[in-house]
Amino acid sequence: MSFTMAIVVLFTTMSFTLDMHYCGNTLVETAIFHKAKGCGMEMQKPSTKSCSITMKNCCTDKQMIFDGQDELQLSFYTLSFEQQQFVTSFIYSYINLFGGVEEDVNTYRDYIPPLVVREIFKLDETYLI
Repeated sequence: MSFTMAIVVLFTTMSFTLDMHYCGNTLVETAIFHKAKGCGMEMQKPSTKSCSITMKNCCTDKQMIFDGQDELQLSFYTLSFEQQQFVTSFIYSYINLFGGVEEDVNTYRDYIPPLVVREIFKLDETYLI
């Protein structure tokens, strides 16, 4: 459980950037933590302003930023009563879920068999003649 909790804390506090490159309406490349390279069809800007023909660039770059949580100061007492009750019962049942039985329970240990007074099986026997 501690490993799972560590993973949850890591991903909730970590910030990362998702960079996407579109060529027209088609997603060409996606990159996490660095800039997407692109498709190579980006138009270069003209070096002189004397060009009278301008073409529209079909490529676009989009960037999504996911900010992580800065504070992890969650107190047990800021939860509502029902939430506190749920957390307490969940922890109690989870801890007791993996608790093993320490001693072997033998229900016949204190059992004393009755003394044989008569041989009962002989009284109930029937013989075919």
